[in-house]
Amino acid sequence: MAKLQITLVRSLIGRNEKQRATVATLGLRKIRQSVVHNDSPAIRGMVNSVSHLVKVEEVHA
Repeated sequence: MAKLQITLVRSLIGRNEKQRATVATLGLRKIRQSVVHNDSPAIRGMVNSVSHLVKVEEVHA
């Protein structure tokens, strides 16, 4: 199963609460922090809603 490495690359300052909550739900707190999640439609949807703040790479584990 493919996994996604998601990295926060932009600041949350000035972003609305929905975007802040989405980033927090993904498990990201600091800039350049990375998390790995299983590839699923729910995770893809969250990434799409904050795509301007994060970088996504596919990791084969």
